[in-house]
Amino acid sequence: MSAATVSNSPSKWLVLPHYAFAAVSFVVLCLLLVFSVDAFGGHYFHPKLLTLTHVAALGWATMIIFGSLYQLLPVVLEVRLYSDRLGMLAFALLSTGTILLSVSFWNFWVGETMHIAACLLFTSFLLFGYNVVQTARQVKKWGVEADFIVTSVVWLVATGFVGLLMALNFQYAFLPKEHLHYLQLHAHLGMAGWFLLLIVGVGSKLIPMFLLSHPENTKGLHLAYYLINGGLVLFAADHLFLQTGYNAIYAALVVAGIGGFLHFVYQAKTFAKRLDIDLGMKQTFVALALLLLPVVLVFVVTLQLDIPQRLMSALYLVYGLSMFFGFVSALILGQTFKTLPFIVWMHSYEDHVGRFKTPLPKDLYSVALLRWQNVAYLVGLIALLAGVLLAEQLVILLGAVLLSVAAVLYASNVFKVLLHKVKDLKPFAYENAGAGNHR
Repeated sequence: MSAATVSNSPSKWLVLPHYAFAAVSFVVLCLLLVFSVDAFGGHYFHPKLLTLTHVAALGWATMIIFGSLYQLLPVVLEVRLYSDRLGMLAFALLSTGTILLSVSFWNFWVGETMHIAACLLFTSFLLFGYNVVQTARQVKKWGVEADFIVTSVVWLVATGFVGLLMALNFQYAFLPKEHLHYLQLHAHLGMAGWFLLLIVGVGSKLIPMFLLSHPENTKGLHLAYYLINGGLVLFAADHLFLQTGYNAIYAALVVAGIGGFLHFVYQAKTFAKRLDIDLGMKQTFVALALLLLPVVLVFVVTLQLDIPQRLMSALYLVYGLSMFFGFVSALILGQTFKTLPFIVWMHSYEDHVGRFKTPLPKDLYSVALLRWQNVAYLVGLIALLAGVLLAEQLVILLGAVLLSVAAVLYASNVFKVLLHKVKDLKPFAYENAGAGNHR
């Protein structure tokens, strides 16, 4: 990560608040899950489930992606971030909008509070998108990673725009079709267009870097880019104008694109020079394995199979949960302690390297907490998904409690890193060492 020097990085006061807000949001998300067990017995269009979805998508996942991307863009694109001020304003709008929208959904207030929240969020997406695009314009050597990142931001803005229209439509009912029709579009643009493309773009750079691997064949990545975007464009056009019912074909294109990315990751793993994989990378590979569940379920929910309504509703819920609580959350839990400790260490110790004995980035967090966090998370996720499928509220509650434990452990570790203080450093005794050699 030589490109990630302090001189080439944004202010830590831009990056670190995103991690803090996301950690608190994850705890709130899991606690809300404990008090929402009763909502999993019916349709996915339920105020509590809508609240959980948006806390997960905005306060947890998008928040930490914004913060980490501000830090990682100088690494991935090898340029400086265009504007710290735009990033801070986007953070203020995203955090405020997330809180207001979550309160609105929980109480199902469909009036001004929800409208204000949607406007704040959409504006934050526009500011973030402008910042990323202006940063990307500085790139001298354009790579496929930049294609993924910039295009994902376009889908984020599109997702936010559809969400804004839906928020207004709750009260004024001006859209030509029923609300659920646009909810499906909103959800898939966000999941595949924003989260998936962004994760593939950043992952294609960071995973080989962390593994000390240099796969030269990027055809799989280029193929993934066109397949995922092609499937999304066709799905959006069909959903809005044609309604042909060919959703399974569009899903197949996206899934094929995911396959291209996973093949690239397999190559990176094959050529890895770093064989001792730490807990963060192990959790990352668990996240990639968890991606297989929503990949399978996307066909189940789009093929209109002759399945009992109760089971189909449960499968829709498992599909969404496996994406946000599964793939996306597992990836964040794994990568947080690959990036955050380095960011804090860099701003704290870069000027002392070579002159003083400094801790390593991995010394800033607790490996024991991370290990127990991963165990509680994985067992909790399995219990949650099983409980939803079996319609067993006690099993759902068990999963929610375990996920809450994982969230508290995660947040404790995050704040342990964020509150790290530089202690008295001992200088290297070069002169004494040299005198000893002369004797």
